Amino acid sequence: MIRLLHTADWQIGRTYGFLDADDAAALADARLAAVERIAQAAAAGGADAVLVAGDVFDAQALSSRSIRRLFHALESYAGPWVMIAGNHDAALSEGVWAEAQRLAVVPPHARLMLQPGVLELPAQRLALLCAPLTQRHTPDDGTAWFDHADTPAGWLRVGLAHGAVQGLLADDIDAANPIAPDRAARAKLDYLALGDWHGTRRIDDRTWYSGTPEPDRFKDNAAGQVLWVELDGPGAPPRVQPQAIAQHRWRRLPRALASGGDVDALRAELADAGRGDVLQLVLQGTLDLAAHQALQQLLDETQARVRSLLAERDGLRLAPTADDIAALQAEGYLGTLIAELRDTRAGAGADADAGANPNPNPNSNSDTAQDALALLTQLLADRRARRPGPAAPEAAR
Repeated sequence: MIRLLHTADWQIGRTYGFLDADDAAALADARLAAVERIAQAAAAGGADAVLVAGDVFDAQALSSRSIRRLFHALESYAGPWVMIAGNHDAALSEGVWAEAQRLAVVPPHARLMLQPGVLELPAQRLALLCAPLTQRHTPDDGTAWFDHADTPAGWLRVGLAHGAVQGLLADDIDAANPIAPDRAARAKLDYLALGDWHGTRRIDDRTWYSGTPEPDRFKDNAAGQVLWVELDGPGAPPRVQPQAIAQHRWRRLPRALASGGDVDALRAELADAGRGDVLQLVLQGTLDLAAHQALQQLLDETQARVRSLLAERDGLRLAPTADDIAALQAEGYLGTLIAELRDTRAGAGADADAGANPNPNPNSNSDTAQDALALLTQLLADRRARRPGPAAPEAAR
């Protein structure tokens, strides 16, 4: 029996332009830390080889420091690392792999397969049929030659490729770098290790995507794992076991809020969020002033605890009640303006109900007045919250 560790899509050098700079830097470093954990897992689990199915790097132009750090991260596992090029790091004549070789930083136990071919590992009696990408996109199936590839008799045949298994995407989507869904059967492979899909996915008993070891998007697709593959011998069915490896958990939470109770429920839901979480809250609904302020406090507290928080509030509206407005005690011009906005909101709504408003969008005046009233209410509430309280008596200081 041999044990293989299948991984892919490390995307070293990945940038996160939609995140705060500090969070983006930390998440970029987390990708390197994931490789270190993979090396430790391979050593602890007795892997006979680690198969990396493409997209080791996220781009062709990376700093020499990033390239050196990647190969340094492999040091905990002294067995063979077999790496192929993917679409992000295709084996170009002047690309990231050429730069790694120029820097002479590739350790002897890292076997780079940058051209299609068979790599033989005699100690493991393992023949690896490797289909690296030599350009970013190709319309041809780079694994087609597997069907007729000669390998030593009695050895295991394992494929290593990067691309899109046909039939997984919608019919109207053209997938570059296609791979036939029955390639393992056609080529009599004992296992086909794939990269490109960022979540763990079984195609059939012998064909799997490992997914990226460190999630990088808000998608529930079982990312953040590597796959252990045990092979008893040629023709025997593989045993595939995922192992969680990720440091961060990415979650997208769409929530509708209509009351303080809903905010309390969201607070309870986020109670276990910590520094390993990257959260995207998509909020919609209508809240009064007290609930809106409670929500803002919750977001501030959560942001301090988690790795990153993205709160999308375009669909969320502040609708101050009459009591909310009265409590602000606005006087003079502001008081007059608030009264006018309230009258406009109420009048436009009444006209629309009576069918008397000739405006083709009868709610536009009401909506504009509501938005202005909400904004003014929030500004006054914020100013009131920042106002210093009365000085304490001398004796109490």
